[in-house]
Amino acid sequence: MLPKEKIQRINELSKKSKQTELSAAEKAEQKQLREEYLKVFRKSFKQDLHGVTFMDPEGNDVTPEKLKRSKENKNNLKH
Repeated sequence: MLPKEKIQRINELSKKSKQTELSAAEKAEQKQLREEYLKVFRKSFKQDLHGVTFMDPEGNDVTPEKLKRSKENKNNLKH
């Protein structure tokens, strides 16, 4: 998770951008913070997906092959 201070700064810059034009330095900071936030979010989302198995009503594993391969690759990297 992104530190609370960084999330607060993202929100501050967003609020300010709605009221006035951001300076070039603020725009660059906002872009960097958003990219960092998205990187952390995507990593967390992938971890969550690796813990999911999809089952049909009959109890058969219907997890998409792409997700199964991704889980296998992740497990192979651990060993």
